[in-house]
Amino acid sequence: MAQGQAVNMSLMDISKIFSLLQPKEEDEDGEQGQALNSAVSADDAALLSELLSQEKYRRCINAPSGWGVPVTPLRTAAALGHLRCLELLLEHGAEIDVLDVKAQTPLFTAVGGKHLDCVVALLKAGADPNGSQYNNCSPVLTAAREGDVDILRELLRFGAEVDVRPKVPEWASNATACRGPLYISAVYGHLGCFKLLLLHGANPDYNCTDDKMLARIKQPKTVVEVCLRYGCGVEYIQLLIDFGADVYLPTLIIDKTTKQNEALLLLLKERVCPKTLMSQARLAIRRHIPFADKDPAVDSLDIPLILRNYLKHRNSEL
Repeated sequence: MAQGQAVNMSLMDISKIFSLLQPKEEDEDGEQGQALNSAVSADDAALLSELLSQEKYRRCINAPSGWGVPVTPLRTAAALGHLRCLELLLEHGAEIDVLDVKAQTPLFTAVGGKHLDCVVALLKAGADPNGSQYNNCSPVLTAAREGDVDILRELLRFGAEVDVRPKVPEWASNATACRGPLYISAVYGHLGCFKLLLLHGANPDYNCTDDKMLARIKQPKTVVEVCLRYGCGVEYIQLLIDFGADVYLPTLIIDKTTKQNEALLLLLKERVCPKTLMSQARLAIRRHIPFADKDPAVDSLDIPLILRNYLKHRNSEL
């Protein structure tokens, strides 16, 4: 019966079968993309350059490939920290903010891998410092969690949002889900990142001055409360005070059982002692400087060096 059916097949049917067996253009593109990815994985810049000199490979520069989760060559270079390969791909027109299945950009993966040189190269080439709007996390949140001051500085220098929040639906918003970079750097004990975020304009009263947040969450935690809860050193509380945090916002119940550590005592002292005139003047001047990176503007002021350092909060060591 099967033989009879085969005999009765028309020439057109046979042609269709042969056409299905022919390699598809997507398959060919996948092979070229895999070749590019392999060269990047091996950090073989010479081979990658040779491949990209050919049109058929350049055409597939943004083609995802590989086992498991397919990724583009640029994403591979960023994840592995292979700078020269990354630069070659950018020079040949690789899509800079291409997303993987997790909605992560190459910049995001470079930040996660702590590859500073790749981060800088991507930012200079125009990568979005905030990552993807479709990813719950962001490069700044990642750098703050990892305590990578140098990478965080570059992200902020290129305009990353300093008070970025995890992107969760409104119905899922809570005090935990809405913790930003300043929260995270305090919880993980990264004092350098904590100060850097404040210097770039992070809100020391994060969450507690946001009307939308207050409407959804009855008692959002301030950064001061978080620092006290997680046992952060007195340096954190002092920085928050210096950068104008409202020391009356935390709803703290102080009784005989409350642990009287140095950070709490500093907060209680600040509540009864007004700020010095110099401290208030520094806050007012910094608020009127319109840039996130205020140091260049401060350096241009015709005032003594000691005052410029004071405005840049360089009067004390970390």
